[in-house]
Amino acid sequence: MKKMLMLLAFCGLGTAAMAQTTSEYPTLKHRVVQNGWWDNWFIDAGVTHLSSYSDTEHGLGLKKNPFWTGRRNWGGELSIGKWATPAFGLRVKAQGAWMSQIQSAYGPDNTTIKQFSISVQPMINLTNLFAGYKPRWWEISLYGGFGVLDVVSDGGGMSYIADLGVFNTWNVTKRFHINLDIYTRLGEKDMDGLVGPGASNVIKNRDSQVGFSAGIGFNLGKVGWDKAPDMDAILANHKSQIDALNGTIAGLEAENADLKNKLARRPKDKVVTNTVTEFATTSSSVFFNINKSVIASKKDLVNVKQLADYAIANNKTVVVTGFADSKTGSAAYNQQLSEKRAKAVAKELVKMGVPENRIETVGQGGVADLTPVSYNRRAVVTLK
Repeated sequence: MKKMLMLLAFCGLGTAAMAQTTSEYPTLKHRVVQNGWWDNWFIDAGVTHLSSYSDTEHGLGLKKNPFWTGRRNWGGELSIGKWATPAFGLRVKAQGAWMSQIQSAYGPDNTTIKQFSISVQPMINLTNLFAGYKPRWWEISLYGGFGVLDVVSDGGGMSYIADLGVFNTWNVTKRFHINLDIYTRLGEKDMDGLVGPGASNVIKNRDSQVGFSAGIGFNLGKVGWDKAPDMDAILANHKSQIDALNGTIAGLEAENADLKNKLARRPKDKVVTNTVTEFATTSSSVFFNINKSVIASKKDLVNVKQLADYAIANNKTVVVTGFADSKTGSAAYNQQLSEKRAKAVAKELVKMGVPENRIETVGQGGVADLTPVSYNRRAVVTLK
């Protein structure tokens, strides 16, 4: 039983080591392990090109084309944000730019005013939301937000704004990315510092902008997420491993019971005394572990001791024959192993008092005489 328990422990350790080196836990496609507060932050900076539409334009017949030189102007922006999950994040965006001002009384006069805005923008990473998280070259996100815009000029004022846009990111490295932001902005009717006659339509009676910005960004803290393990799959895998181990245990228990039956059917040894010249047991076996020449259990030497005592008392020669199982190892290796096993038992006989010149050792190499194969890993002691 001790040998069986040692074998089970060895098998368990081997299985665990193999699982650690050759397999991974199954993971869920759309779930990740939540990260820390300082992970997955990002900072972006870029230039923006925007076109402005004023509520003062009504009735002037002006061009609606956003690329018309009377509308376009440039600026710069800076944003900082954090992804709370692969699909949801938040950023704060600050922008400074020039706004083209169209006066209803005079038509387009190429007047520009300075503007500064800041807004808070929740973001949805559509790529990760619908395709599952994994590191990608290109990602696309949708965002909307609210903030304030201040006209930095005489007579200017502050206006509330709402943003809506599409944010594209190309991940050049794990830390560095470039981006393209396409957006539209809706403000109050005096966002450009002028108030037109207005209209009843709640959208037309507003100042608005459309634009795009391009820039570079840098990721801060830990970048990315660890996939969440699929516990159902892991439990199912563990159950199959437990079932396989239980099968192995059942097989070893059957092997152990078979060995006990064979030992029980073996003739009993008679007590050896100086006056007794007969004995029932003519041989005794000593067993070894696979690929070993060290006796597995010293209990096997109890019967060997009786044979040794009889040999000493009757001036007999003791023959030790070593065996290996032919299922493992080459013929040459098994021959050497069987000889080592025979010599290992011979050393024990010398300790028991048998003279070395009355001990013969023989190696029979690999055999398949007994079933199961583990019974062939033995040395047999006989008298000559």
